[in-house]
This record gives sequence, C-alpha cells and structure tokens, in this order.
Amino acid sequence: MTLKRSRRWLTGHIAIWGIVALGVIGIFTALQRQMIYYPTVAGERAQLDEAARLGLQSWQDVNGGLIGWRPAKEGDGDQRILVFHGNAGFALHRQYFVEGFRALGKGWSVYLFEYPGYGARPGSPSEAAIKSSAQEALELLLSRDARPTYLIGESLGSGVASHLAAAFPEQVAGLLLVTPFSSLSDVAAHHFKLLPVRTLLSERYNSMEALSHYRGPVAFLLAGQDEVVPKALGQQLHDHYKGPKWLRVISGAGHNSLPLSSTADWWGEVSAFLLAARFSPESGRPSGRMGSDAIGHNARQPRSSDYNTFKPFKKPRL
Repeated sequence: MTLKRSRRWLTGHIAIWGIVALGVIGIFTALQRQMIYYPTVAGERAQLDEAARLGLQSWQDVNGGLIGWRPAKEGDGDQRILVFHGNAGFALHRQYFVEGFRALGKGWSVYLFEYPGYGARPGSPSEAAIKSSAQEALELLLSRDARPTYLIGESLGSGVASHLAAAFPEQVAGLLLVTPFSSLSDVAAHHFKLLPVRTLLSERYNSMEALSHYRGPVAFLLAGQDEVVPKALGQQLHDHYKGPKWLRVISGAGHNSLPLSSTADWWGEVSAFLLAARFSPESGRPSGRMGSDAIGHNARQPRSSDYNTFKPFKKPRL
C-alpha cells in the first residue's frame, strides 16, 4: 500500500469513527431523560386503594391536583418527614419509609411526594419540573402548621432533597439521604467514561453544591457494594458536608439490597440523630445536644428492595 493510499485509508476511517462518535453523542443528548427516568404509571383508583392500605390518602395541591400521599389522619405526629423517591416505580412503592418511621412510635408523620409523570400524576419528569413541583409541595406543607419538617432523598431523590434544603435552609429541620451522590454528572461519568457526559448532561442534580448552603443535620445511608451509585460519591458528599452529620455504611449491600425492613436498627439511630441534632448549635438552631458523626456497618443480612432503584441510562430492575 502506497503512502498516499495509506493516508487516504486512515483519513477515511477517522471520518467514519468521527461520524459514529457524533451519532452516539447525538443519541445520548436527545434521549438522556428517557435513560434517566423510569416512571411506572398507575390508575388513580388503584393508587387510592393501595394508599388506604398504608393508612394514607391523596395529597393535593391548591388546585386539587394529585401531588403525592399524606397520612389519613392529618396532624398526627410531632414532626413531618417528606419523601422524594428514586428514579423508578412510583411513590407508593416506598411504603418502607412509612412503615420504618411509624414503627418507631416517635411521632413521625410521613408524606410521599410523587414526581410529574409517575404513578397517577400527570406530566413529564425532568430536573426542572421535579424541583419546581417539589418546592411547591414543601411550601404547601410548611404553610399548614409550624411542626418541624424533615426530608428524605432516596438515590435520585437525594438531589431533590438537597436542592430544597438549600432553598429553605431555616425551614428544613434535617435530611436523610439514602444512596446519595455528589452530582448526577459524577454518576454518569462513572458509567460512561468515554463520553463527555459532564458537558452533554442536562439533568445535573448537584447535591454537593446545594448542601454547601445548608447547615442542618444530615444522615447518610450508603450501600457498601453499590453497583449503580458508587459508594465513593456518597462518601464524598458526606465528607464535604460542614453541618452535623451521621453516616452508616451497609458493607454488604448493593444499591437495591439495603435492609429497609422496619426492624432494621438504623431507623432508630437516624431518628435519634435527627431529633437531637435539630437543636444543635452547629446547625444554627436553638441550643441543645449536638448531633455526632456516627459511622456504622451492617450487623444483619441486607434485604432486597425492588424499588430502591436508581440506574442511570439503563433499564431498571423493578
């Protein structure tokens, strides 16, 4: 093969691979939301029946639109906790949060927020739509009474909860972040090392930046063998947080196999930490006992949870 022909062959192959790369990038850019959000849609009647079984009823906005699920007996409990779930299924799949806090008998009232386009709620999910509707829901909850309000963020929902904590630093009493990440860009970069995902990704969910504007107590629950959101990203988020914090690493658990049964010991530890640290001087709230940084490891076999799912850019296991 002559030098001229070699150059022509090389140029042609470079052009082909360039076209392929641009095609992959174009597909990624166009379809990224479909690769991030995996809603399960259900009829409202079926959802109402399931909610009633859990002691919940529909939670509506000022216009009567469904935004989630609230306790059937409104006003029960000394404090409220609002749940933002992962990227798959729908809110009522997170019954373990209701059962876990209810089993403590500590006056917890659990609300499940539903994302646009999930369950029986109309709309389409996106970072902007979810954050906007979540902020409206929190404002509605805060307007009802002065009870302390805590937030739970599960996987993708950790980005939503962190955003709200930054937006309402004085009103949010504390956070529980389950399998959280530093940012969605960091998760995507881990899974797609050859793509410029930090530039292409429209959905950011930058929890690291958001929590820099919050100083309330934050509990972190990490899966030691997390195959979806690397434990290192949750550890990084914990390590950079400046307020009162609690950490439990379940060493043998994967992303979908955390022990979420109401009998798991970490429920009581999280509750005790949040209730004590809410009044800590470090968090800028009224004086009281300081919450400590608690690091633990699992003492029981992890239990599979089909709906604690965040699988970016791949079909989730439901």
